[in-house]
Amino acid sequence: MTIDVRKYSAFLEQIACEIDIPPSKYQDAVDRYQAVGRWLEDGEYPDCHGEPSICVQGSFRLGTVTRPIRDGIEASYDIDLVCELATQKDRTTPRAVKAMVGDRLREHGTYRKLLDFEGRRCWTLEYAEQGGVGFHLDVLPAVPDARGLLDTAIAITDKTDNTYTWSASNPRGYGDWFDRKNAIAFQRVAFEQKQNIQRRESLVYASIDEVPDQLVRTPLQRSIQLMKRHRDLRFNHHDRIDYAPISIIVTTLAAHLYGSEPDVYSALSGIVGKLHAHAALVEGRAIEPAVAAMGLVQRRADGTWYIGNPVKPDENFADRWHEDNHARARAFFAWVDALHKDLLNILGETNPRLLKERLGRALGAAAVAKHFDMLVPPEPVLDTPPRIHITRPAKPWRED
Repeated sequence: MTIDVRKYSAFLEQIACEIDIPPSKYQDAVDRYQAVGRWLEDGEYPDCHGEPSICVQGSFRLGTVTRPIRDGIEASYDIDLVCELATQKDRTTPRAVKAMVGDRLREHGTYRKLLDFEGRRCWTLEYAEQGGVGFHLDVLPAVPDARGLLDTAIAITDKTDNTYTWSASNPRGYGDWFDRKNAIAFQRVAFEQKQNIQRRESLVYASIDEVPDQLVRTPLQRSIQLMKRHRDLRFNHHDRIDYAPISIIVTTLAAHLYGSEPDVYSALSGIVGKLHAHAALVEGRAIEPAVAAMGLVQRRADGTWYIGNPVKPDENFADRWHEDNHARARAFFAWVDALHKDLLNILGETNPRLLKERLGRALGAAAVAKHFDMLVPPEPVLDTPPRIHITRPAKPWRED
């Protein structure tokens, strides 16, 4: 048995569709966070001048939504909403900003019931499942932290114990950077995908123009979704979860390394292969000059690691990789090696049963079983004539 690469790439595309949010449920999520946004915009906030600025960030903004795995089962989708109040950072405090947003949410009868306990950085609204799909809406209080007219940086609230501090962030800038990395592939696939979505979801989207850009999925976005699903399954254990690669690192490195490949398999191969080329850093060995020149993953002379935020280079996404004898760095590159074996080298598997089991462990048994026929067509059922056994034949065939 030989697996055709084009069929395998189409199979990976279908698996990514399975773990993505369906367009109809996406629209439900948009309606909900837009309603929350309007409620926040209409609020009154002491010492703030003008309406707050509301924007969605994270995987919903980037088009890399993956239904998470928690305790071995699929969980509710997470939606991240930034509520940026119109005040200056030096004229307020993180405690005050956090409280104002929480108080405004509690003023709404429904949101008060949905509101969870105060989180470290955000307020969370817990929506009940409908049709097997639920949502967590995280509202992140913030204020501008810009140093220029075109700067989109914000300061977000951060609570540890009962102490509130500011943390720097720039979700709008990061989203714009990701869009630039994804632009060529997006232009290549957008029209056809929107056409297909509108045809399937005509009750939700009356025309192609109504289908949002955020539902278009390029090979880069599909690759990130598959990587995140593989990560969630691999680290789905209490003694591993703390070392799971964080999504911002996965997304940032994948976007840097994507070469506008036209299909999912080639995009994933390119990203994982280039990541694998950095693995020698874990043992303190040199990597190829061309790889080192990228500067994406650095191990410094003092033993610390650096993976920079592309829109805020002084923010280090790998600031904890040196802890516990480089445990997170080791876990990351062990995971990259597993990605290579589980999703790329698997093309050499000749036993259909083993192929299905391996892919099921890597991407989820239910999703793989649903689309496995794309790789290995089921054996045809042969129509054989029935066998008839006559116990008392009539004469002259019966012997008395």
